[in-house]
Amino acid sequence: MKHKESFIKYLQFEKRYSPHTIRSYLDDINQFILFCGLTDDNFEPGKVNHKNIRDWIIDLVNKEVSIRSVKRKISTLKSFYKYLLREGVVSNNPVEKVLTPKAEKKLPSFVNRKHMDSLLDDIDFGSDYKGKRNRLIIEVFYNTGMRLSELINLKPVSINITDNNLKVLGKRNKERLIPITREFKNSLLVYLAVRNDKFGESKKDYLFLTDKGEKMYPKLVYRVVNKYLNLITTIEKKSPHVLRHTFATHMLNAGADLNAIKELLGHSNLAATEIYTHNTFEKLKLIYKQAHPRA
Repeated sequence: MKHKESFIKYLQFEKRYSPHTIRSYLDDINQFILFCGLTDDNFEPGKVNHKNIRDWIIDLVNKEVSIRSVKRKISTLKSFYKYLLREGVVSNNPVEKVLTPKAEKKLPSFVNRKHMDSLLDDIDFGSDYKGKRNRLIIEVFYNTGMRLSELINLKPVSINITDNNLKVLGKRNKERLIPITREFKNSLLVYLAVRNDKFGESKKDYLFLTDKGEKMYPKLVYRVVNKYLNLITTIEKKSPHVLRHTFATHMLNAGADLNAIKELLGHSNLAATEIYTHNTFEKLKLIYKQAHPRA
């Protein structure tokens, strides 16, 4: 279907979405077409109405697809029809009449401060390349809050030793600068010395390398983070994203401005950052207990 192909090109070249996001959009559209009992050849977007989409949602819910996934699929169709409306292919957006199911908001998991201190101060990562690399991976996530994909694509040239910052290429190719502390900078320099000694300075493409000198891949980073978080915490999720949540939560609890955290995380709007505000309640209770004369 030419309209679907042009929409995918629009996402790729105008919106600059990642290949992973584009695949998700394409899968969602294909699933809807299949649900309608049609193919690319006989699917006509203008003949779809809100009842067709509502029936699809009911079918997804009955199949116990998560509400989060259902909402994403609705969002995909909404974007698709907005594009078709803009291009004059359809005269209305049938998704606008569809009520989106409400999902319970899950609070982000995070590691408490005491456990993170224990991990970085008490755990022996080893003095060889692998040990230095694994420790720095934890430090980068906890000190910057960056995403897994951003860490994997970090390059040595991303580090500005003079100005004490890291340049990160985020979603939709948006660059942002993250300040680094003196201690964190020293960890970076120590790692680079070990890395260059093992692989030579010719390996300049990416900051983090596998034991064989290749670019790191997501599953390996996940295994590293999971292994070390297992040593210090019992929380259910032990992923790189949990360290991103931990960074944001600890920053907020220490008094950082929400807008500043938004910029550091690379969020496009403040609503995405506000999920961390719930974690400050424990701190508020402590302050109240310490400060109120009748507490």
